[in-house]
Amino acid sequence: METNRNVMTYSTGEVKTVWVKLSGHTYPIHIGCNIFPLLGEELIRLNWKGKIGLITDENVAKHYLSDCENILKKVCPQGYVVHVLPSGEEYKTLEQIEHICTSMLKGGLDRSSGIVALGGGVVGDIAGYFSASYMRGIPFIQVPTTIVSQVDASIGGKTGVNHPLGKNILGAFHQPHSVLIDLNFLKTLPIRIYAEGFAEIIKHGVIADEGLFKYCMDKADSLMNRVLNSLLYPVIRSCEIKADIVMQDEKEQNIRAYLNYGHTFGHAFEAVTDYKKFLHGEAVSLGMIAAAELAVLMNYVDAEVPPLHRKVLQKYGLPISWKEVPIEEVLQAMQRDKKSKAGKLRFILPRKIGEVEIVADVPEALIRQALVKIKSE
Repeated sequence: METNRNVMTYSTGEVKTVWVKLSGHTYPIHIGCNIFPLLGEELIRLNWKGKIGLITDENVAKHYLSDCENILKKVCPQGYVVHVLPSGEEYKTLEQIEHICTSMLKGGLDRSSGIVALGGGVVGDIAGYFSASYMRGIPFIQVPTTIVSQVDASIGGKTGVNHPLGKNILGAFHQPHSVLIDLNFLKTLPIRIYAEGFAEIIKHGVIADEGLFKYCMDKADSLMNRVLNSLLYPVIRSCEIKADIVMQDEKEQNIRAYLNYGHTFGHAFEAVTDYKKFLHGEAVSLGMIAAAELAVLMNYVDAEVPPLHRKVLQKYGLPISWKEVPIEEVLQAMQRDKKSKAGKLRFILPRKIGEVEIVADVPEALIRQALVKIKSE
């Protein structure tokens, strides 16, 4: 895969930049340590004329709201409006979109305004969907604060909220105008939220880069100890992989579906537990194991691949089994998934570590067997 990366120097120091170049819209993903102040320079570059809306959540606000406001005060002559969401996947709903809309209307945001999303994947998805909807669309910047959001949710323009019967059912494609990834944000994360992000990095290794997968296997100790120099490579590489796929298939007509590896199962696991039992990365961890087991059952991949999944995921404290998995409920949730077409589920299955393909019309009996595998391990 061709490297899509520049090294740029800003007032904050060295920044690695990966570009997402789409038809009619190009934006940078800036990656580095201690680069949060670059937000001010990005806002100046974008030159939005109206007020700025800042959307964050309660947990992030405790650590970074004050710093963010200090940046906005310097570069937003028209002023800014802050909306703080409750924290948690269960709040990723249309109701929260209405609350944000009320805040922004009362605060005076108009069609010349823009949004800054400061937070994890939930904040980014909600803020992005609000930006896509407000006055039929205003621009936004992603400032992701978790690994999941830095390597996955903030890139590519998928935005949305959940419905009680399915994850991300209500949404829109709405690309950001900039993504700012500061690894220093990761220092304040609870260990469980920090660790879940490695499921998405490992996913990128499975679908596109065996070397990245091996790096996650070999460097788990330093990565789990938050050695940011060690973390820089897998974050940059994950951003390159996602950017490259999105540039080839922005609206998920074909290979962008590769990024859903483990997600057809994982989203169902989240839905049947009301988004309360598993963090997203934890559900994806189980989903990747189920997908790997399904690939073995279909003779797509060697039997050694599921154990390799378990070995690397376990190094990050991610779940590798779920003895209480409600198989019937999971199957029903999967049928409602937006990745289902004409009533037929599509799965992303590995051919080997570093290569996957889209497989349609999988027999339900084999899906059940794969679910039993994660139940019995």
